[in-house]
Amino acid sequence: MNLRLLTTAAAIALFTLAGCSKSDSGDKPTEAATIKIGQIASMTGKEATFGQQVDDGIKLAIEEINNAGGLLGKKVELITEDTQSQTPPTKTAMEKLVSKDQVVAVIGEVASSRSMAAAPIAERGKVTLLSPASTNSNVTLDKDGKTLGYVYRICFIDPFQGTVMAKFASENLKAKNIAVLKDNANDYSVGLAKNFTETFTKNGGTIVEEQAYEGGQTDFKAQLTAIKAKNPEAIFVPGYYTEVSLIAQQARELGIKAPLLGGDGWDSPVLTQGAAKEALEGSFFSNHYSEQDTSAVVLEFIKRFKAKYNETPGAMSALGYDAMNIIAKVIKDGGKADAESIAKGLATLKDYPGVTGKITIDAQHNANKPAVVLQIKDGKYSYYSTIAP
Repeated sequence: MNLRLLTTAAAIALFTLAGCSKSDSGDKPTEAATIKIGQIASMTGKEATFGQQVDDGIKLAIEEINNAGGLLGKKVELITEDTQSQTPPTKTAMEKLVSKDQVVAVIGEVASSRSMAAAPIAERGKVTLLSPASTNSNVTLDKDGKTLGYVYRICFIDPFQGTVMAKFASENLKAKNIAVLKDNANDYSVGLAKNFTETFTKNGGTIVEEQAYEGGQTDFKAQLTAIKAKNPEAIFVPGYYTEVSLIAQQARELGIKAPLLGGDGWDSPVLTQGAAKEALEGSFFSNHYSEQDTSAVVLEFIKRFKAKYNETPGAMSALGYDAMNIIAKVIKDGGKADAESIAKGLATLKDYPGVTGKITIDAQHNANKPAVVLQIKDGKYSYYSTIAP
């Protein structure tokens, strides 16, 4: 019995010592082999082209960064989580990237409502969330209107985008009477409609009719019939391409000939497919860049993008490319690949020469940059004008 007790005690002592040794070494954090960047994107679902295009731009940037030696001597690793074009999966995706994957920054989302769902998680986890294209004013703000510490964007915001299109309607189209058809379930659409209306009426115009729908709806004839009765000179439709295509077709079926106006939510190769191509002919929308831009940075980007994907990049790809390269810049400049350093670097970003324009981040973590107005001609997006802040 005594021998067995001694043997057991010795075994316990050895196990304890071994455990202490393992714990001592284990308590020291192992340096990551790669720099992990997260992405939340609508890779599937009704707005999938948004996420897929941003993803293409990010991957091109990472490929170029890694081929040039990486960041701080390490390769960049992208971890993408699909939001499925919905809010609940967005929260789950963001939680995973912050808590499990322990990324140093997250790029996403395109949809403002989904970025706003992810923002509190970024704040709580102290991990920077950089949206490439969420334009609603509230994305970078908390419920009290205070600027969030870890949420940024590299796109212009709806007050500017709404002003651009309202001024365009008044000054370029010489329109006096316009109707508005917005998505009441979409923060982006509601905000853009509000900003457009305020500027257009301030400039002497009249909103002759305002109608609403909800994302996913397919029949808009009741709203369009009410709009037709007011005979507007143009219709502002600040929605996503998924509904805009159908709205345009049904408007023409009802005999409405007025041009449609919109925002960057129109940008998708799907927008002008099929009968929508003719229905949207001559319509206008604001966007982040034009493939017809002849600046060296845009021409070089398009060249490299075509070489990799064999297609011309859309605005979302350009924004994804800029977002990743901006994160790379602040990591290089700060000499650290941690969330705190990245957030500080973004807060002081000034005159970054992006594909989507010269980008400066302001005190509310918004991008001060120009917008372009595109006209749809023969199903393609033709450059019309550039509007500076």
